[in-house]
Amino acid sequence: MRFQSSLSALTLAVAVEAAAVEPRATTTTTSTSSTTTGPNWFQTTPELYAGTTETGSAPFLAETNPVTFTGVSYTPNYPLQTSEPIQGANGQNIFHWMGNLSPYYPSVDGFGVEEYPLPSGTNITQMHLLQRHGSRYPSSSEGLATWGEKIMNLTAKGTKFTDNLAFLNDWSYGLGLEILVARGRQELFDSGILNWYNYGKLYNSSSSHKLVARTTTEDRMLKSAENFLAGFFGLDWTEYANLLPIIEEVGYNNSLIGMYACDKALEWEESSLMMEPIEEWMETYLKDITATLKKQAGGYDWTVADSYDAQALCAYETVSFGYSPFCELFDFAHWKDYSYLIDIEFAVMSGFASPAGRAQGIAWVEEFLARVQGHLLTVTDTDANMTLDTNEVTFPTDQTLYFDFAHDASIVSTLTAFGFEQFAGSLPVTGPPADQEFFTSKIVPFAGRINIEIIRAPHKVPAKRPTGSQAEAYVAGTSETYYVHFLLNQRTLPLHSSFTGCEYRDDGWCELDTFLAIQKDSLAQSQFDYACNGNYTFTSYGTVTNGVPA
Repeated sequence: MRFQSSLSALTLAVAVEAAAVEPRATTTTTSTSSTTTGPNWFQTTPELYAGTTETGSAPFLAETNPVTFTGVSYTPNYPLQTSEPIQGANGQNIFHWMGNLSPYYPSVDGFGVEEYPLPSGTNITQMHLLQRHGSRYPSSSEGLATWGEKIMNLTAKGTKFTDNLAFLNDWSYGLGLEILVARGRQELFDSGILNWYNYGKLYNSSSSHKLVARTTTEDRMLKSAENFLAGFFGLDWTEYANLLPIIEEVGYNNSLIGMYACDKALEWEESSLMMEPIEEWMETYLKDITATLKKQAGGYDWTVADSYDAQALCAYETVSFGYSPFCELFDFAHWKDYSYLIDIEFAVMSGFASPAGRAQGIAWVEEFLARVQGHLLTVTDTDANMTLDTNEVTFPTDQTLYFDFAHDASIVSTLTAFGFEQFAGSLPVTGPPADQEFFTSKIVPFAGRINIEIIRAPHKVPAKRPTGSQAEAYVAGTSETYYVHFLLNQRTLPLHSSFTGCEYRDDGWCELDTFLAIQKDSLAQSQFDYACNGNYTFTSYGTVTNGVPA
């Protein structure tokens, strides 16, 4: 679906030793005709005349920010043209309705609870990040390059598109494959900066060990991690962090892409039963607009598949080139329906409607629990890479910051494996339900991320938080208490909405001991071995509702 079918191998580590250079060092260049000697004009490392340098205190905005999430306080440098005149939009933005192809944005309405600052005296002791890569070119499996070649061949042979499709007469396909586009690099760099402001003070600058971050060997994954770390630490991030690229290839254990070590998940992704609801909804919502566009296609038999590809090209061309004429072919209702198509796709591929939804994400859940509890991974019956997870060098358990970089499906399956039943609601093929909560555009836009905070409070924090000052927000006579706080794209996930053991709280937190007790059974609930390797028969859409085989 959204993942490439074959991956190139990357060099896992390159060691470069920079030699000291004198301020007036020269270089000698030898050619077949002469030898010249001159200054090294382009030397930047080491910095020879750097001037005064002194680093200030690290920020800790996640702990000190008193402001609730009421909107964006500053408009950043945003290079994309995302304000095309779309019929029926009424001030809404179609780029918030492109499923997993939406450029990054934090949800305005959140997930059901308000945002609260920490009470005075409460501290964040750990932060665990699961970060999706940034905006990219299409994946190989989507076939958009083939579609583009077909359209260009038609116009070269004399086909004349008309009306809204007339731009195709001079259009050419110019997208690459798989790798980050410039906007994707910006999204990850911006995420690194944001996380530095929120959690910079958690980095232990006095540690004798570098922070270990993890990614996969796929190019866009590796580059996403590097751009993030450059945003967090600066361009000299290699002085502060080691980046561990884990092999991303079918058959290799890797918690950052659990699908690739789960045979039944790969088999399910190729099955007609998984594709049925996607194709049924596609035929439904694109029927009328396809009939309209067919009349403008100059005799070419424009199909529903062509309309779907045109919608995907709107998203990809916009993040690649800044603007796409494909966007205005569709009204706002078409975009909401497109987003719903992607919602069905991810629910059935790696969410609660997938027979291996929990199994694909359980390894990362087990790793998270081990890190919180401060021990190496001891469970061996998941797709975690036990060579790495039983080694303190590659799986440190004493960090206050953990950075992992993954795919959209991996984030969805991780939420499923945790048991976030808030996102388990039915998505009927007849159209979006009124109570829908699973929106891929809100959950896994490009550069989407989960931040998990471990919070230490000197006393219990009341479930009903006071408004205004949080200085007295404690329950008298209670002792030190730890909490866990999940943020999905900068908005709080209310843990009580998914886990009955977590009390209803205005801030969405859950006591850490309670949450760990709930997760004690998460591995068993995932049915990993049976879900990934069992001899069971796939069933039709709607029969799987809990992320395990029906």
